[in-house]
Amino acid sequence: MARPSGTMGGMSALALALTYRRLVRDSGTLRLLRADHVAAAAALLSTHLGSPGARLPADDLHELVDADLEELRDHFELGSKSAKAYCDDWRSAGLLVRRPAPESRGETYELSPEAIDGLRILHELDEPRSTVTESRLVGLMAAVHQLAIDTDTDVTRRVEALRAERDRIDAEIARLSGGDVDVLDGRRALERVTDVLLQARDLPADFARVRARFEELNHDLRASIVNADAAQSAVLDDVFRGVDLIESSDEGRTFSAFSALIRDPERSATFDVDVTDILDREFARALPPEARRTLRTLVRELKNGSREVHGVLTEFARGLRRYVHSQEFQRDRAMRRALQEALAAAIPASRQTRPYREVGLDLELSAMRLTSVGETTPHDPTEFDTGSALLDEPPGTVDLAALAALARETEIDYPELVRNVNAVMASTPAATVGDVLGTHPATQGVASVVGLLSLATRHGQVRGEESEELGWQGVDGGERRARVATHVFTQEVDA
Repeated sequence: MARPSGTMGGMSALALALTYRRLVRDSGTLRLLRADHVAAAAALLSTHLGSPGARLPADDLHELVDADLEELRDHFELGSKSAKAYCDDWRSAGLLVRRPAPESRGETYELSPEAIDGLRILHELDEPRSTVTESRLVGLMAAVHQLAIDTDTDVTRRVEALRAERDRIDAEIARLSGGDVDVLDGRRALERVTDVLLQARDLPADFARVRARFEELNHDLRASIVNADAAQSAVLDDVFRGVDLIESSDEGRTFSAFSALIRDPERSATFDVDVTDILDREFARALPPEARRTLRTLVRELKNGSREVHGVLTEFARGLRRYVHSQEFQRDRAMRRALQEALAAAIPASRQTRPYREVGLDLELSAMRLTSVGETTPHDPTEFDTGSALLDEPPGTVDLAALAALARETEIDYPELVRNVNAVMASTPAATVGDVLGTHPATQGVASVVGLLSLATRHGQVRGEESEELGWQGVDGGERRARVATHVFTQEVDA
């Protein structure tokens, strides 16, 4: 009896089980999803580091998580662990990445690609993606069709495909020129926008994954330099010849092409105009504020992510060249040889003696607690400098006019505004802030305008459906104008 060939990629159940066991053991994403306090952990990580490109100093993250733990412990059994202990656990589990702060002493935390994937899975479980949509099917078919054309070696078929596309475009132009305009309906437009937003939501994880891959590549190149013999190190020869091995790798070439595309000013400007036009459409008003904000900042996030990864790529390339040209790798090779010789000598020695046997030699160990050098704070004498000594000034006469002018600069003159409002209200049953300013100009500039709006809010009405334009003179003598909701005084104001 023939067995069904339904195994994934031809793999047997045993092979798949072993593969999945490795994933369960090594995947940070699965460690997050099966954590004891996955709800609290995911909420804390998403709140403070979930936004694209989010990165926080370690002390700031500890302080924020500690504050949230006080509230979470009322609803979850989280024990008494501190925020620092939780962050250390998350870092050990591969959910947080700790890096040196680029502009100050200390370290920063950011989400690992695995943590971003885990948070995205939880978000999709909470808000499942829609089923197969027309826009997704059209995009899939267009991509397959374009791939078939681009990989076809038959020039005749490719020319025929291009002519067919040209005929379709000419027919579309003729139809539109004749007034037959077929605008995409709101439902289908929202489907396409949702697909765009789903792709945009994957960008932070993609950038983090590219950065992590460059880190692995940098580590592998350095290891190959140390481990290879001097006469057989092709990596060493390439670095000496000026070859940028990281950027010339498959990942480096792919990212460089993407980076050049997003940095193209013409394409970026066109993309910005397209996003602005979409947000001005009628159907886009149904989008939630978060979705509109994601679309509006999409180009900026792409540029920021590209700039950050490109900086890491450049840093690794320079570090690798410096590592080679400074002959620092020779020291690491010597250390590797010493360790290998020690291990080789330890194997026959282990047959004669045990590692814990008394050797008759006492070694004094330091009682000082060993910590990271990054925790030390150098003494800075300027922090204790109080500046020049204060001198006693002889008493003088107070200028009342100067004090009054100072008070007008720092406080709103409400008595004057009350008099102005009551003077206008004496001849009319109702008056707007603009009416008051038309009779009594703002002597304190924008401060007078703010004061009148505050008085009207307390002693009148605010007509949100109406607006009026208010004018005043700035401190530089220039005219200023602003349009605000109409504020109406309906009675005199008490002093």
